Amino acid sequence: MNSSSVNSSIFTITTPLYYVNGLPHVGSAYPTIAADAIARFQRLYGKSVLMITGTDEHGQNIQRTAESRGLKPQEHCDQIAATFKALWKQYDIRYDRFIRTTDPRHEAIVNEFFQRVWDQGDIYLGRQQGWYCLSCEEFKEERDLLDNHRCSIHTNREAEWRNEENYFFRLSKYQGKLEALYAEQPDFIQPEARRNEVLSFVSQGLQDFSISRVNLDWGIRVPSDPKHTIYVWFDALLGYVTALLDPSSEPILANALSHWWPIDTHLIGKDILRFHAVYWPAMLISAGLPLSGRVFGHGHLTKDGQKMGKTLGNVLDPVALVERYGSDAVRYYFLKEIEFGRDGDFNETRFVNILNADLANDLGNLLNRTLKMAHKYCGASVPRLSSEAIQADNTLATIGRGLGDRVAQAYQSLAFSQACEEILNLVKAGNKYIDDQAPWSLHKQGHEQAVEQILYTVLESVRLAAYLLAPITPTLSTTIYQQLGFGIDFNDQALINRTAPFASHAAWGTLPPMQPLGTPQPVFQRLELLEAVSP
Repeated sequence: MNSSSVNSSIFTITTPLYYVNGLPHVGSAYPTIAADAIARFQRLYGKSVLMITGTDEHGQNIQRTAESRGLKPQEHCDQIAATFKALWKQYDIRYDRFIRTTDPRHEAIVNEFFQRVWDQGDIYLGRQQGWYCLSCEEFKEERDLLDNHRCSIHTNREAEWRNEENYFFRLSKYQGKLEALYAEQPDFIQPEARRNEVLSFVSQGLQDFSISRVNLDWGIRVPSDPKHTIYVWFDALLGYVTALLDPSSEPILANALSHWWPIDTHLIGKDILRFHAVYWPAMLISAGLPLSGRVFGHGHLTKDGQKMGKTLGNVLDPVALVERYGSDAVRYYFLKEIEFGRDGDFNETRFVNILNADLANDLGNLLNRTLKMAHKYCGASVPRLSSEAIQADNTLATIGRGLGDRVAQAYQSLAFSQACEEILNLVKAGNKYIDDQAPWSLHKQGHEQAVEQILYTVLESVRLAAYLLAPITPTLSTTIYQQLGFGIDFNDQALINRTAPFASHAAWGTLPPMQPLGTPQPVFQRLELLEAVSP
């Protein structure tokens, strides 16, 4: 029942499977950037990693949306899925599997899983009546609705009253086992606020939930009763399993679960927490499968302090944002400025100011001026001394020696903002150190050994900062590394652990003495504030 069988040498992470009722938005990009960053870190760390993303393509909402566009549902899904793939490429997201729930192999997995749960006696035919939110594809309890039976998530849409025959999953049967899971594995749901939400919900008593719909063509049919279509959420959650299949493998559960299961981390929005932290583990327990390691519910994004929406005209276009400012800038802002797990705000003026201060000024300028001095004073090479020659009480060495371990712990906890703060502390200390030591004055006085020690220490600090930032700003880190004379590309995920292993590159003193340096050039261009990024 627990995740103790997780292989410590492999790491599997998923984003939500994004619903294709519309184009991707910044709320889709946010958790995918986060998943990519943690996957990149785990690869640096030496793990064998599988990152899964994809699209959820069934259900009545999709069918109606396609009809409104004059398209067949599959045509609509093909078009929208392609926009997600294109956007992930723009954001330098290196996923390993992109699962679409319209994949024929997925139907085979859903049918086999459905049969397992059926054989447990956990599926029965009943009648469901109540308020149904079409946007959520979910029956809502009265306690979840606002005035006029409006959904608390889709507040501009009234729920529909439905009374229909459905198949049900015996969720109530698993109340005790779920409560035991939450008690035995307190880190199963993160962060603490999300865990408390789930505990509160479950303590009120779990009700069986409908897992089929009638009079719906767009979906996977119930194997034994084809007039019913399997509920989109029951179907979509199993996309995580289908995605584990090797392309050449027969689509059966045994093959899907043979290597990458159980999944280490599900990253989700807090609005779909219940499905992943209550329904999903109950389904897995019913089917006799090990559970995932953790479910992490991130917060919502606002713009200028307001909830984003088309009616307010303040929707943040992720395509325009990345085209204007670049992938590294957007990735850095969202992961550094927003504590992952809490709600966060995008303000364009603050965005520009943060990027200019941290990456253009503190990091980029420190590298540029130090490189120029190394070219001038050290023959365009790393100074001729080793890290052992640096005094034990050197300010930068003292910060740098334990930095890799501190940042690794932050990444593993999904504390991206903390990781960035730790790294920036070293960079800021580097700027103060070089100003205080004034190597240009020491050079004039003929103190060449002191100059070399100062320049090596600062260059090594920049290298270490760039390496530890690489999961978040891979292109920037590559540029810095190449100016320091390394032939390393942090976007080459297949080779990265062999070319820049964490054990050595996250440690202080890795910069090789006498290594030829690249030509000093700005590594991060200052950003200019333009008009608001909106559709």
